[in-house]
Amino acid sequence: MSSVDRPIPVTILTGFLGSGKTTLLNHILSAPHGEKIAVIENEFGEVGIDNELLVAGSEQIVEMNNGCICCTVRGDLVRILTDLAAQRDAGKLDFARVLIETTGLADPGPVAQTFFLDEAVARHYVLDAVIVTVDAVHAMRQLDEQPQVQEQVGFADRLLLTKTDLVDAGQQARLAERLAGINPRAPLRPVLHGEVPLAELLDI
Repeated sequence: MSSVDRPIPVTILTGFLGSGKTTLLNHILSAPHGEKIAVIENEFGEVGIDNELLVAGSEQIVEMNNGCICCTVRGDLVRILTDLAAQRDAGKLDFARVLIETTGLADPGPVAQTFFLDEAVARHYVLDAVIVTVDAVHAMRQLDEQPQVQEQVGFADRLLLTKTDLVDAGQQARLAERLAGINPRAPLRPVLHGEVPLAELLDI
């Protein structure tokens, strides 16, 4: 099977408002990893990624000097995924994987289901993992008040605990216990300033 024939692995990055998704995404977009990643940012997110990395405007594709390709989504995710695959097949774009950032209010379920229910998408892509950022400062309250946070944690293949420098060890331990109660299969990793080795996010 050539690399063009193999399904393209997709990582979904989600997490509640202010939990550090955008910081993590900016780290991926600026790190010198050399991976060929197409990054799809849902434009309705609460904070866009750095304007220097992706300028606001109509739907567009921007190639980064570290191998990333970045695009915004104004409309249907299926349409942008099939368009990216078509451009890759035609030799117009070169990428080996896709990372999708959802909005902080999103339930990742419908996004994940896209890769199983839509034949055109399933032909080109395979869902690799759902990565969820969790705000160590506010997560306990968010889990009580926001059903989306419980949904996000429940869907996670990896949980990234952010802002751990702002809570004590006891708070962190209680939160870790609660997260494990919701999703015992997802490893939990503390993260500072979005700095995570790419190998821990991909090919899961």
